[in-house]
Amino acid sequence: MASAIDLELTEGWQRPSGIFVIAEVGGEVGERIREIQERFDPKLANTLPPHITVVGSSGFGPIAPDTSPGELQAALFQICLDTEPMELSLGSPHRFMQTDIVVLPLDPYGPLRELHERIGRSGLTFARARFAFTPHVTLSFYRTLDAATLRSLMAVRVKERVRIDAIRCSLSNEPMPPRTLVDFELSGSGALESRR
Repeated sequence: MASAIDLELTEGWQRPSGIFVIAEVGGEVGERIREIQERFDPKLANTLPPHITVVGSSGFGPIAPDTSPGELQAALFQICLDTEPMELSLGSPHRFMQTDIVVLPLDPYGPLRELHERIGRSGLTFARARFAFTPHVTLSFYRTLDAATLRSLMAVRVKERVRIDAIRCSLSNEPMPPRTLVDFELSGSGALESRR
């Protein structure tokens, strides 16, 4: 069975229009991933920061593009209020068959999946997703990799854990760059404030 990443990685794939929920990978691990991207796929490194797509590419499709920031706030505020920041481990690099796309997979279960599922049950309108939830951080997307370069990339290991303490709702309408609609901190403390 094809995974969501397979959809993203097929030649000519274009991100569908809609609102994606992402979690940027920050701190030292984010810097390390960006360095890897810059070495193996500079175009990717210059397009988006290292991130995990929580909702939009798998499990649940993008949120309807006409959803207002106020509607996002109403639907997601309590979810983020209840969700503790999480520390996640990255798997070994994974290459998708017949592509040069290489990603670091994350466990699709546990707190990340719970956040994904709660957003999916929030009452927002989502496009249909064709694939199961397959979270990951992309290392190489645009570049064609020769055998030696691919071997080097597949040997990379990122042992630092990823801390997810915020999510971003980002409107995608290619070829335009994504536009941030609203950011939320994952609080778990009852003191959440929207950051926009």
